[in-house]
Amino acid sequence: MDSVECIVIGAGVVGLALARHLALQGREVVVLEAEDRIGMGISSRNSEVIHAGIYYPAGSLKARLCVAGNRSLYAYCQAHGVAHRRCGKLIVATDDSQLEGLRRLQARAEINGVDLQWLEAGAAREREPALHCTAALLSPSTGIVDSHGLMRALCLEAETQGASVVLQSPVLGGRRGTAGLEVEVGGADPMTLQAGRVYNCAGLGAVPLARAFEGARPESLPPLPRRFAKGSYFSLAGTAPFSRLIYPVPSQGGLGVHLTLDLAGQARFGPDVEWVEHEDYDVDSRRADAFYAQVRRYWPKLPDGALQPAYAGIRPKLHGPGEPAPDFLIQREEAHGLPGLVNFLGIESPGLTACLALAEEAAK
Repeated sequence: MDSVECIVIGAGVVGLALARHLALQGREVVVLEAEDRIGMGISSRNSEVIHAGIYYPAGSLKARLCVAGNRSLYAYCQAHGVAHRRCGKLIVATDDSQLEGLRRLQARAEINGVDLQWLEAGAAREREPALHCTAALLSPSTGIVDSHGLMRALCLEAETQGASVVLQSPVLGGRRGTAGLEVEVGGADPMTLQAGRVYNCAGLGAVPLARAFEGARPESLPPLPRRFAKGSYFSLAGTAPFSRLIYPVPSQGGLGVHLTLDLAGQARFGPDVEWVEHEDYDVDSRRADAFYAQVRRYWPKLPDGALQPAYAGIRPKLHGPGEPAPDFLIQREEAHGLPGLVNFLGIESPGLTACLALAEEAAK
């Protein structure tokens, strides 16, 4: 049986950031990825936003790692030539009833160490003339990044430092072995690998995979999801009259249908929240009606027929509809009882922003 010091399961942005971090520490690392390319799961279906750390409860992993990850990610992109832009964003109240929520966000951001600037309606429109709002918060440290370029850079650096990325190698489960964990790998050439430490960064598959490791206490693990939080995106036909990202005051289950920009300046809207029974990445064009209604609250002149179905993603949530959102869950032996296994569970937004900080946290 072949042995390796560390196995990372999943070549998404968190798995690749972790593999890079471990390799830089001089660890022997193998990344096992079920797909035929890196970054084909949830890391490829998001808004590509570098978040500031505004929305998350004080002291939570999400707050702490998002703020640290924001700084680290900008520095990494600058050093490694990953395309990005610190464009900033406006969080907008579109009527007076939302002003209290906007103030609460500002107070939470201040506790988290995030710089926000309160703008009255006129000051916000000076920056974005097409915008309708009663007030806004300006977040100068929010930005956008080429997520695939970031993953390629992380993968290249990990491999340069000696890590191996093995594609089309789905992990089926594992168990305690004589000298670590034995990991069952499927695919065209099934095998068993032994490792001293295994990091489960399998995204949507992380909870089922954690339950497939014999010896982990099942009562310590989140239940298998009964429903999935799908989010659809629509792209804008034509040019958007905005230079910053535009976010409404958050809604239950997500941050609302917001306007983001890609690095070419193309605008897209989403994601919404749709609880579905099965994984489904089709975008129902009929959902555009609700998008028009929500977007026109802050951009009244959105033209008819301007929204086109783009893509959809599914958030790896650990809760269901109407339940409070839990924190990131980095689960070690003391939680589940299986030495050497580290589970990354519920790594939804701001996982992209926090990827480098998550890697440092898990590798301590």
